[in-house]
Amino acid sequence: MKKSTILHVFLGLAVAFFSGSCDEGFDEMNTNPVRLTSIDPTFQLNQAIISSSPGYNNLTYETTIVRQMITPFQGVGTGGNLNQDNRSATQGNWQNGYRNIIKNLVDGIENLRDSPERSNLLSIMRIWRAHAFMMLTDTYGDIPYTEAGLGYIEGNVFPNYDSQESIYTDLLNDLEAAVQTLNEANDPINQEIMYSGNIGQWRRLGNSLLLRAAMRLVKVNPSRAQEFATKAINGGLMQSNEDNALVRHNADYRNNVGTNLNGGQAPFYYLDQEFVNFLKSNNDPRLESIAVRYVGAMSGGEQTEANADRSPEAQVGMPQGYDNTTIIPVVEEAGLASLFDYSQLDRRRLGNPEAPNFLVTYSQTLLLWAEAVARGWVQGDAEQLYHDGIRAHMEQMAYWPNDTEIASEAIEEYIQAHPLESGKELELINTQYWVSSFLIGPETWANFRRSGYPVVNPNPYPGSDLQSEDFIRRLTYPDSELTVNFENVQEATSRMGPDILDTRVWWDVNVGF
Repeated sequence: MKKSTILHVFLGLAVAFFSGSCDEGFDEMNTNPVRLTSIDPTFQLNQAIISSSPGYNNLTYETTIVRQMITPFQGVGTGGNLNQDNRSATQGNWQNGYRNIIKNLVDGIENLRDSPERSNLLSIMRIWRAHAFMMLTDTYGDIPYTEAGLGYIEGNVFPNYDSQESIYTDLLNDLEAAVQTLNEANDPINQEIMYSGNIGQWRRLGNSLLLRAAMRLVKVNPSRAQEFATKAINGGLMQSNEDNALVRHNADYRNNVGTNLNGGQAPFYYLDQEFVNFLKSNNDPRLESIAVRYVGAMSGGEQTEANADRSPEAQVGMPQGYDNTTIIPVVEEAGLASLFDYSQLDRRRLGNPEAPNFLVTYSQTLLLWAEAVARGWVQGDAEQLYHDGIRAHMEQMAYWPNDTEIASEAIEEYIQAHPLESGKELELINTQYWVSSFLIGPETWANFRRSGYPVVNPNPYPGSDLQSEDFIRRLTYPDSELTVNFENVQEATSRMGPDILDTRVWWDVNVGF
């Protein structure tokens, strides 16, 4: 027998051997026993909730635009402080929103569509998906929505952008449907981290989000806003601070704002002058829980507990419109030792790395409800709801670490001194919303644009990138989208307006503001 023939016979036997007897158990032998091949959507929901905590860019833009926080320093912190388009920072909500929140929720929802026995989990993921998309569209305007998150599912890596109007139409309908399908008799979801599977609390959160979404439409579609606000209120809203939607941080899952304020960014961020002055002029007890001033500090290294003063009368907010050089004569005129002598968010308390991040609160919900009553949309006592909303936020202060609780006597004294004045209802309600949403940057900024309150001065910094507006109205798209999804970005901007800070999102029409 020739060698080539012998070789062919041998190879044939080898193929037969490996395709026959050796094929048995091959898949099991080549599967990593400790590597996930699938994941329970509950854990995807939990990841999406944890990732919803506002990050460092919350300080760079949103809280600065609404005159709550400010930094005079340029560089990585450049943004709302100078009214400049810093795309390394404007992309923060986008990258986190799509990569960590939407991706998990869309994939989890897709995996649950053929599991009717898990209908509660599906509805809960739809509710949190609505929260995430509201944050994204309120930040940027037109965004990928119907095709978002389909990269791993359908291979669609160049999603179309939906108009914000169509997004809100779908969000309102989807929230309403998701809430209606929740049922305590169906699947328990004990491993979710928001409410430990309490369906009643998820239903109240869904309705409270529905109210928030409805109120966004007050300028562009007031009849639809009233329709869905009424549905949300009749469906049952949050009932106490126990219903607050928040991310609970600990040593394993730290608060990104807190880690920055207790790290290299500690001496860079300060409380805004208008925010501090509003709290001081109204004898607001929340100031003592929020602020600290390191009296006489000449540098960040001198901001120590030894010279910390938390008394309200000692607080001095930093004015906007200056950088760390041009602010020097302003500091001298104020009689301060240096710019490091201005009041800061207390990094031991609200700025603690293990402090919670609130996302949707009982206080906010009561104030929106009060506005709906003041507009004549639903029956109720607007002043009582207004006062209850203030009280709820002051009581919420106790949830932060290290002695932030406000005495009940101080709360009642403040409420008695602040009636809901006739003819000023919308201003007073939404100004309190500004305070009660402190550190919830995306929502504070969205409600500021929606309502026009509080009435604050625009940032007068001379190097502003703003072309026609006094305030930043949206954040710009990431450079990555301009590079890889340019045609769809172009379509969106042709419909919405140019990709600049001045362009207003759909619901932010210029009506009296």
